Amino acid sequence: MIKFVSGTAIIATLLLSGSALAASKPTIVLVHGAFAESASWDGVASKLLKDGYPVIAVANPLRGLKYDADYVNEVLKSIKGPVVLVGHSYGGSVISDVSIEGTGVKSLVFVSGLAPDKGESVSELGKKFPGSTLGPTLAPPVLQPDGKHDLYIEQSKFWKQFAADVPEGKAALMGAEQRPIAAEAFEEPSIEPTWKSLPSRFIYGSEDKNLPPALHAFMAKRANAKEAVEVKGSSHVVMISHPDKVSAMIERAAND
Repeated sequence: MIKFVSGTAIIATLLLSGSALAASKPTIVLVHGAFAESASWDGVASKLLKDGYPVIAVANPLRGLKYDADYVNEVLKSIKGPVVLVGHSYGGSVISDVSIEGTGVKSLVFVSGLAPDKGESVSELGKKFPGSTLGPTLAPPVLQPDGKHDLYIEQSKFWKQFAADVPEGKAALMGAEQRPIAAEAFEEPSIEPTWKSLPSRFIYGSEDKNLPPALHAFMAKRANAKEAVEVKGSSHVVMISHPDKVSAMIERAAND
C-alpha cells in the first residue's frame, strides 16, 4: 500500500534529513595565519557549507603562540562532536600547539602551514630551508602598549610577496585589511605537537614566497602525513586561489 503524506510533511522530512546529515559531519575549524584574517577562508568555507559541513573560522588573536593556541583550544572545547582542525601559515603552528584533550579533534590539515616540532620556534623552523623573501617586505615594527611589536607586510609589496596568483585588486584589499602579528610570537618554542598523535595532510603552493616548498615537503614527511599536495603555480594563499583543492582535502580529512 502506498501511503500519501502532505507536501508540508514531505518538506519537514527533507529538512530534518538535511539537519541530521549536517549533524553527522565533523565541524571544520579554520585558523588563519599572520597578515590575514578570517575572511581569507571565504572560498573554502563556502564550499564546505554547501556540502553540509558546519564551519567555524576562528579570529586568531596573533598575540603569541601559547596565547593563540589557548584561545583556539577554548573554541574547540565548545564544539560537540568530531572536528577537523585546519591552519594556514602561522595558524599551522597554532593548531600544532593546541591541547586536544577534551576536544573532538580527529585530524589536521596544514594549508601552507607551519608544523614545528617540540621546542622549535616558528623563526627557527623558517630558517631550515633558503628561499623565503618575507623579511625584506616587512614594514617597521609597531610598538604596542604591552611592549610587543606588531608586524605588517608593506602594502606596496603585499601582492607579489603574499598573494601573487590572486588578482591585483583583491590582493590590494587583502593588504589593506591584513591583521598584524606580534613579532615575539615567532620566537616562542612549540610544545608537544598534535601532528605526532593525529593524522595530518599538507597542501601548499609551488610559488610560496613566505615559506619555501622544500620546507613544506620536509614538514609533511616529518609528520608522516597522509597526503602532501603541491599546487603548481600557487602562492602562499592557496586557500584563496585554489579553494576547491583545499576544501576537497579538508573533506578527505573529515573521513579519516
